[in-house]
Amino acid sequence: MRLYDYAASGNCFKVRLLLGMLGVEYERVPIDIFGGDTLTCEFAMINPLRETPVLELDGGERLGQSNAILWYLGEGTPFLPEGRLERGQVAQWLSFEQERVMGGLGGPRFRLLTGRATPEQVEPRLATGRGALEVLDGHLAARDWLVGDAPSIADLGLFPYVSVSPVEIPEHVAAWLDRVRALPGFVDDFVTYPENARPGAGSSIY
Repeated sequence: MRLYDYAASGNCFKVRLLLGMLGVEYERVPIDIFGGDTLTCEFAMINPLRETPVLELDGGERLGQSNAILWYLGEGTPFLPEGRLERGQVAQWLSFEQERVMGGLGGPRFRLLTGRATPEQVEPRLATGRGALEVLDGHLAARDWLVGDAPSIADLGLFPYVSVSPVEIPEHVAAWLDRVRALPGFVDDFVTYPENARPGAGSSIY
């Protein structure tokens, strides 16, 4: 199994989290997004969208989109519930992550750290992020995990960009982040953006 991966991407990090917690051996193939790696013809054959992560299976099949990869890897493990309702709730939270957390926290953080926007310019997006954290905090006020009584791919899907939120993290969300960090197999290899991610310093689709 091979993972085409960018170390500073929260979407890649969530996949590494699950692989680590499952104890799955895999080959990690570093892809420098801003070094032009995704612009090559070779990478276009791996993923025509020129995005990471991409999971390549032992048979050569490839799967893109981080949450789809989480679902594939989680199937048949304790990280994906068996019940119909619980699975629907997992899908709900993964959609929430892409719509509200990625858009309201991950995107603004990227723009701020790489000098692509000022705090004033990203404030409308950060307002969405604060609202997402408020919803998450209310949900976690009386429970340890997002779905059911055990950690799932929903928790791992939300963890990366919430854990590096550019706005204040509320109490119950902070406690939940600590619970995720305490899980067996947790990997702490989520890095910040390198210098070539700044405007004009690299070459990418962004």
